[in-house]
Amino acid sequence: MNMRNRSAALMVTVMMFGCTHSSGQTVTIALLATPRNTGEIANVTLASQGQETAFTFIISGVPSGTLSPLNLYSSIHKGSCKQPGPVAYTMNDRINTSRISDTGGWTYSRSAPVAMSELFSTGYSVVVTTTPADGNVDIFCGDIKQPAN
Repeated sequence: MNMRNRSAALMVTVMMFGCTHSSGQTVTIALLATPRNTGEIANVTLASQGQETAFTFIISGVPSGTLSPLNLYSSIHKGSCKQPGPVAYTMNDRINTSRISDTGGWTYSRSAPVAMSELFSTGYSVVVTTTPADGNVDIFCGDIKQPAN
């Protein structure tokens, strides 16, 4: 499958989940590519697990030259993507990803020691960053907001 078909397949997968989808205690948020990762798409699904929140990321691509196997950092920041604040929670106990064979993208899951309700009550954003070996570059960001009903 060529790169164009892979990107199209990933986009269809992302669109099936929706840009913002709410079902019970899960919410899917679109992640915007930074200028260092232009043209790529991603989303993250948050799931409430009591006093923790699980995050499942699906991303289409990373900047060229990023090392394989792909390792990514994820963190929750106070503030928004447009006005970022300090890191509130890191989710880097593991940094490995899994390749999605039919789309060419990647997926990975993390968790943060904060209730989903807390993330919605104050302004937070989630950031995906390459490892120091790949330049420690922010490649995706998404504002964590309660979806409109």
